[in-house]
Amino acid sequence: MDLGLKGKTALVCASSKGLGLGCARALAEAGVDLIMNARGAEALEAAAQDIRDTFGVAVTTVACDVTTEDGQATLINAAQDVDILVNNAGGPPPGMWTDWDRDDFIAALDANMLAPIALIKAIVPGMMERGWGRVVNITSQSVKSPIPVLGLSNSARAGLTGYVAGTSRQVAGKGVTINNLLPGIHATDRAAALDKGVAEAEGITVEEAKVKRCATIPAGRYGTAEEFGATCAFLCSQYAGFIIGQNVLLDGGAVNTTM
Repeated sequence: MDLGLKGKTALVCASSKGLGLGCARALAEAGVDLIMNARGAEALEAAAQDIRDTFGVAVTTVACDVTTEDGQATLINAAQDVDILVNNAGGPPPGMWTDWDRDDFIAALDANMLAPIALIKAIVPGMMERGWGRVVNITSQSVKSPIPVLGLSNSARAGLTGYVAGTSRQVAGKGVTINNLLPGIHATDRAAALDKGVAEAEGITVEEAKVKRCATIPAGRYGTAEEFGATCAFLCSQYAGFIIGQNVLLDGGAVNTTM
């Protein structure tokens, strides 16, 4: 399927590994030139070079922390004319509701709500002027079905979801779509860390923890970065212009809901 993206340019945040890298690779396969971002310059450049070698697209790397004001300013300066924005940042640490204070919530909001909003506000006006644009925010299945130990993530990502619900409908008439991708458990470093946490809490092995968590997913397995990236690329495609302000679950059926 020709996604109609050849020659477009995308900024993909936090894309040196995991779901962000899956999105970057899928977009590159569709012919999209990339601006890739991550905090670690060495890992970022290695991922970028692999994409250049594999797909033959142009890739610019910007090593900075997207959750900080300085990092956002750097990215905005590098990505003023992009056609596609993929917002992504690592989630806050797990814990119990009694563990968190105001500073913990502010950090979560900065990373998982205010950072993507800052990039949307800076980059979407240019998309509107040009009459075409795609924004995909990587959030979490927790906005549909809250995860008790991820209360910080539940809160911040739900806030972004509310913002997108209103904003997406204000910009759609200019050819710009904004949607959210809601991952469940995928085979990434984040999943491995959570598996380790379960193992330590329950006194079992990491592999046993993974098997136990897989049993909660109707698909019986963790998702892959490749299938996640392919869904992102479709939401950015010429075929997705009528998908506005939606929250697309990629969770293997873990969230048990009718709508």
